[in-house]
Amino acid sequence: MKQHIDQPEKEEKFLNFLRIEEDSKTPKYKQIVDTIISDIENGIFKIGERIPSINETSEEFYLSRDTVERAYKLLKKKGLIIPVKGKGYFVANTGGPKELRILMLLNKLSEHKKTIYNAFEKKFNLEEVTIDLIIHNCNPYTLESAIIENLGNYDHYVVMPHVDEVTESLVDTINKIPEEKLILINQEIDGIQGRFSSVYEDYEHDIESALNEGYDSIKKYKRLKLVFPLTNHYRPAIKSGFTRFCESQHMSYEITDTFKHDLLRNGDLYIVIEESDLCEIIKTANAQGLKIGEDIGVICYNDTPVKQILIGGISVITTDFEKMGETAANFILEKKTDRIKNPFSLIKRSSI
Repeated sequence: MKQHIDQPEKEEKFLNFLRIEEDSKTPKYKQIVDTIISDIENGIFKIGERIPSINETSEEFYLSRDTVERAYKLLKKKGLIIPVKGKGYFVANTGGPKELRILMLLNKLSEHKKTIYNAFEKKFNLEEVTIDLIIHNCNPYTLESAIIENLGNYDHYVVMPHVDEVTESLVDTINKIPEEKLILINQEIDGIQGRFSSVYEDYEHDIESALNEGYDSIKKYKRLKLVFPLTNHYRPAIKSGFTRFCESQHMSYEITDTFKHDLLRNGDLYIVIEESDLCEIIKTANAQGLKIGEDIGVICYNDTPVKQILIGGISVITTDFEKMGETAANFILEKKTDRIKNPFSLIKRSSI
């Protein structure tokens, strides 16, 4: 950066305030935003003080005017700076303590993920906190782009890294989030560094232990059949945990990717993930005159209100989604760092 020894102290600060890394993957406009936010928070620029103009910043740091203008528009949108006609931009009076800003990145907006979000949100006073939500649809590139686009904009990043493929680039991008600001939920992935927080499921151990919990009710069935769809991004560890349970208990088992009517057999217990497969099993059982809970058994993955009342209650193996959201919120509210396994259990109802 240029040195201006003869400039007054205020002008010296104006001409040396910006920190731009040419080789950074973070866009330059974002680096401008991040620097000015940091300088405001650290008191380098005080409320009511003028910051360098768009032209000053553009010329001094060899940046395009469009780049600087984009950064200032974003700062204005955040309410951090205000334009004064004929005078430039000034640090705004934000009125009291800085609002807490949280970004939550979920893989999809299913009923279970809504439960996590609602439980998380409920823990905060929304007059003091902004919680933004982005859905990445299990696409690692969408998740990566969302993180890069929002680096430096939030105090905490609650990330569900449930994607089709964990790429090296995605891991590198998540590692750009300061460790004290990162909270992983639902699962952990290898390669994330530092003392971040997480509340996670252990898919393989969870299903095995839940089935063991219900062994006295399960053992009356001749064979266990897991209907595990190839779509919808379910974790392969679910199959591993199911297999370990069946082999350790010396039970006959089968894994199929879809339920077909001719699969239904008296004396079998079906473990299903998709509600569409559950509906097909119920319809087929009714057509064949088989009673669920006596002739055949059914266990579903993840609980919903409908499963609590359907045909007298469907047994489920499920994590506590509400608890997951609450735990993630408590990391922030209690200013603590921890890695916590979320509760997972079998809820027995009339279907087994």
